[in-house]
Amino acid sequence: MARQLMVIMVVWSAFCLGTAGLSPAAEDIRLGVNAELTGSKPTVGDSCKKAMELLAEQVNQAGGLRLGNKSYRLTLFVEDNEDKAESAAAAAQKLITQNNVLAIVGPNASGNAIPAASICEDAQVIMISPWSTNPKTTEGKKFVFRACFVDDFQGQVMAKFARQHQQAKTAAVLYDVASEYNKGIAEFFKKFFEAAGGRVVAFESYTKDDKDFSSQLTKIKAAAPETLFLPNYYNEVPLQVQQARRLGLTCPIIGSDSWGSEELLRLGGPALEGSFFSTHYAADIATAKAQKFIHEFETKYGKKPDDVAALTYDAGQLLLAAIAKAGVPDRRRVRQALATIAEFEGVTGKMQFKGAGDPLKSAVILQIKNGKFSYFSSVQP
Repeated sequence: MARQLMVIMVVWSAFCLGTAGLSPAAEDIRLGVNAELTGSKPTVGDSCKKAMELLAEQVNQAGGLRLGNKSYRLTLFVEDNEDKAESAAAAAQKLITQNNVLAIVGPNASGNAIPAASICEDAQVIMISPWSTNPKTTEGKKFVFRACFVDDFQGQVMAKFARQHQQAKTAAVLYDVASEYNKGIAEFFKKFFEAAGGRVVAFESYTKDDKDFSSQLTKIKAAAPETLFLPNYYNEVPLQVQQARRLGLTCPIIGSDSWGSEELLRLGGPALEGSFFSTHYAADIATAKAQKFIHEFETKYGKKPDDVAALTYDAGQLLLAAIAKAGVPDRRRVRQALATIAEFEGVTGKMQFKGAGDPLKSAVILQIKNGKFSYFSSVQP
């Protein structure tokens, strides 16, 4: 009997720790997380998962989300999409049909977000992508939103930076032709760079998992560009930059928000020094709200949050604001509430919505300086 009592007490203690701050009458709001936990971008998925777990813990410890006279605890269902389009779609389907989630945060990479978005739209379940910047993610959809800017804006930002700040008359681009994100932003950069009077002298492509870029980079070197744009992921760029420098390509190198992981610095080393890229927020000019998040994230996980973590936290808070506005955890009513939020201030800055799933928000440009990401400038939409 004593042994049984002890087991009951241990189980009860564990339950209390997991639901600290919640009243016994609290109900559940089930949220899905569709993240790249394995595959080629595990840092992205890990940041997404950690940020949502931090937010859920904070809400639950504060007593849950209060709607009318009821308190709701947040329960997360996390699925690994393996950084594959088909797995991302399957994860969305599982979260909707098996876990019966109210809404889904993620996927992050556009190649995963686009197919998952189609599943969510067909099922009329809200999806918010923290990091997918490709226009196709939300295009023609009512239930799909994002917490980041889109690639046409980002492509214009970097084209303008190359023409005005670098005063480059010619540019080269190397991109993954099989990736919606890489290909999309490469095309936007080319469009806006040429519209601004520049000339793209080399527009070279490769395919995912390629490791040898010497053929493309040799052609780029022969074209003698004044800047090289690499709108590729943090796990690809270091090898591309190192090979470019070994081939004697000395022009400045610029990139996009897919550079934003600290892993880039570790893998790239000195070859990346002096490079610039566009992204969503800068920790060294963080607002009070952002500083609070950075401190809380660092306290819990022992490292600074990257842009994916910050955007995920914003996506989660935006979703909670919509649920609170709807007053009930109903998919259609929360979607309606989300669609009518005109302005929201998050960790990554102010977002303005104009009745669609894409926010208007500023971008920042960071420079890799002394082996760290350093704020350089802000660009308004």
